[in-house]
Parts: sequence; C-alpha cells; structure tokens
Amino acid sequence: MIGKTAIIGQRVRVYQAVTLGAKSFPSSSDGSLVKGNARHPIVEDDVVIYAGATILGRMTIGRGSVIGGNVWLTHSLPPGSNVSQGKVREALSSLHRSDQVFDTLNAV
Repeated sequence: MIGKTAIIGQRVRVYQAVTLGAKSFPSSSDGSLVKGNARHPIVEDDVVIYAGATILGRMTIGRGSVIGGNVWLTHSLPPGSNVSQGKVREALSSLHRSDQVFDTLNAV
C-alpha cells in the first residue's frame, strides 16, 4: 500500500506487502478528519525496502538506505542507513543439562 501523499525517488525497489502509510489524520475543530495534508513517507533515490516493511508518517528515508523485511519504522533515516529486525534468541540459560531441555520440550 502506498499512501496518496508518499513521494518515491528514482531507482527505488519496493518488494511485496510494503506499507508506506500515515500514522493518523489530523482533525478539524469540529472533529472531522482533514484529508489531503502530506502525511506519508518521502523515500529518496536508490532505496531498497524489503517485503513486509511498514513505514508510517511524514518522514524521510535517506538516499541509498536499506529497510529490511518486516521492519516497523516511524522516524526519519539519514542517507545510507541500514535497518533490520532484531535477532530472536531462545532463552534456555536456566536449563543446564540436555535431559532437562528434552524433558521440558516433551512436557509441552
């Protein structure tokens, strides 16, 4: 999904299931939504955005940046940035012996 006010530079690669969206709509004094204001990201030249990334709000992704898959981003990035998901690590430090690990896994 690419929001109406998004700006995309040259030689930008956007893979499947990427969202370039808005965080919210501003409201007028009577409570109605004000549409048409710039509220979607600016993606500069030579950026790569991998599958499943979500980029929300009016901010700038600097030239030559790489946004990894499934990243959730709500702030600007300087040129040449590289953003990826943190690594998931299983916490088995409380289990000291391999038979305890086996018994724990079988109990599930």
